[in-house]
Amino acid sequence: MAIAETVKNFLEQKSVEYDLVSHPHTGSSHETAEATHVSEDHIAKAVIVKDETGYAMLLVPAINYVEMKHVRKELDRELELVEEDEFAKLFPDCEPGAVPPLGPAYQIETFLDEALTTLANIYFEAGDHEHLVHISGDGFKTLLSGVRHGHYSHDD
Repeated sequence: MAIAETVKNFLEQKSVEYDLVSHPHTGSSHETAEATHVSEDHIAKAVIVKDETGYAMLLVPAINYVEMKHVRKELDRELELVEEDEFAKLFPDCEPGAVPPLGPAYQIETFLDEALTTLANIYFEAGDHEHLVHISGDGFKTLLSGVRHGHYSHDD
């Protein structure tokens, strides 16, 4: 597949230049970082949550952990993690588990971790388990302009 059609269209619509980085099939962000020789803190991952108002996406560095208790307090919402089997309906053009961190492209409310706002280069899932999208930090900000920023994760 290489890149999900929704991701490709969103990048083009926002006029953000990107490169695709191919790698062997991986099953986790950690494996992807090793396969591509990209630091895990430069890979943006999407964590899908939901509450009674619907789904939301937390964007955090792949190396970080989301602390749900802190997220609930920060956002004043009773958000719960979503099981991966629910992703298919949200991301129909992506392989299971290969969620691009572009909530606005999929009409999903999005929250951006501050840790991703200062990077010069960012990488993220293209929609399959064999490609990363590489864009500039400014390009990432363009794609996510208007989303709420906060501190939603921590590294260990």
